[in-house]
Amino acid sequence: MTDDTGPRAAGLAMLRHQLASAFAYDKPTKLGVAVSGGGDSIALLRLLADWAQGEGVALEVVTVNHALRPEAASEARFVAQTCDALELKHDTLTWTDWDGHGNVQDAARRARYSLMAQWAKDRGIDTIALGHTADDQAETFFMRLARASGIDGLTGMQRRRTSEGITWVRPLLMQERSELRDYLRRLKQVWIDDPTNEDETYDRVKARKAMEQLKPLGLDMHVVGRVMDHLGQVRSALDFATHDHALDCISVEGGDLILNRRGFMDAAPEINRRLVAHALRWIASADYGPRGVKLQEFLAAISRGRDATLHGVRLLGGSDTLRMTREHSAVAGATCGVGQVWDGRWRVQGSENEKEIVRALGDDGLAQLGERQQNWPPRESLKSSPAIFRGPILVSAPAASFGTARAELIFPSGHFYTSLLSH
Repeated sequence: MTDDTGPRAAGLAMLRHQLASAFAYDKPTKLGVAVSGGGDSIALLRLLADWAQGEGVALEVVTVNHALRPEAASEARFVAQTCDALELKHDTLTWTDWDGHGNVQDAARRARYSLMAQWAKDRGIDTIALGHTADDQAETFFMRLARASGIDGLTGMQRRRTSEGITWVRPLLMQERSELRDYLRRLKQVWIDDPTNEDETYDRVKARKAMEQLKPLGLDMHVVGRVMDHLGQVRSALDFATHDHALDCISVEGGDLILNRRGFMDAAPEINRRLVAHALRWIASADYGPRGVKLQEFLAAISRGRDATLHGVRLLGGSDTLRMTREHSAVAGATCGVGQVWDGRWRVQGSENEKEIVRALGDDGLAQLGERQQNWPPRESLKSSPAIFRGPILVSAPAASFGTARAELIFPSGHFYTSLLSH
């Protein structure tokens, strides 16, 4: 490191402080860091390498090659060489599933997170650091503003969030890109500039150019950041109100949610919208929920006590209480081994027979249960519940107390309520 004094030393101290504060209350023993080779992620890599060594944290590096540009492979090799010089473990993951249809940027982003999440789980890593900056945050604000996003969208990226069983941390979200470049120059550390960063066919580049035009009005990333902070406080208040409302009108029964219709209708429409959107994500183990007209139609079905289906979730209507359960068709093809996680939230244990699998109970499993018992959940819930089969033969159906196996949600007790505050 350099022995600079004055402003440079103060700037470096602030960078180190911001990075360390991201892990102040939850320091991992092993940490992954996503590095593309660009300036932001290389700066994060160099900062984390120093921090991890001082804190006794095992640091591993991952690069995702989306195979969409001819330069991608050489960029991954550059990251690997940089990690070799720092004596850090590095892996390159390659995305090969693009079929040429749909939004390539969205598909690549989803694939990137999914690949990195599986990489981390395979290595016993539960936290991955990402190199997003204040510049990225401001660009995100303008892109979402153009889409008429609500408060959740306009609060931008969170510094810490959990999805796919991994905690994603953005330690440099308060830092400007220019500050990170200055840091790298003082280290004489090279990085690679992605040529798509100047391609105006991408919305993010358009947003960046637009921000330059708005600077004379005093609208820069710092002002945008303060606006996002204010919106974040509003969002937090809404989250707490939704959490309290959930405690009043929803109970958890197995993997289902039981909704008291009268209590539900006592809240403001926005609170109910947030609660139901979260309930749909929770039951479907999805990172994102439905929006717009479809969600409004589902809310209308709740208010009328009618059946409905949305986002892989079945709503079973009733005059006083309603049940939200997994839709059978959404899990009909899902299988896994006994002891593994099924449908993103269930673990079924109680058998060591390698010929047995876990899948949804379905109509064929229901037919093998015999006469219905009073303590069983509704037919729709049973059909979509996890069961153990040996070929076509039902071995165990925990939701119906059939057989000796047991099915447990992998979430901790009370997760539905607490996740309203940490989504």
